[in-house]
Amino acid sequence: MSPRRNRPRGGERSDERRSETAGRYGGFGRSESWQGEEWSVRHVAGASAAGKTYRCPGCDQEIPSGMPHVVAWPEYGGVDDRRHWHKACWNAKDRRTARVQRSRNAPRH
Repeated sequence: MSPRRNRPRGGERSDERRSETAGRYGGFGRSESWQGEEWSVRHVAGASAAGKTYRCPGCDQEIPSGMPHVVAWPEYGGVDDRRHWHKACWNAKDRRTARVQRSRNAPRH
């Protein structure tokens, strides 16, 4: 019995695919249009998200370390413009109201 082959057969080479998606977060990156701006969007795998807790701007809840999520920033923005979103919150960003409603005991960070 021959060993399992872990490389893709044919098509695009892995180094070509990796150059398109490579980056700090190791996820697939793409560009989206939102609110009249182009946004760079990258999906972060749970294993890549270890060590820090982030606050989602969509729901104002924490994204615990190790949880898969989305990082989005304006195309011409800097490092300080990156925001970490829950995947569902990023997908629902157009359906949300302008102001986030908080419960009485929600933290105000």
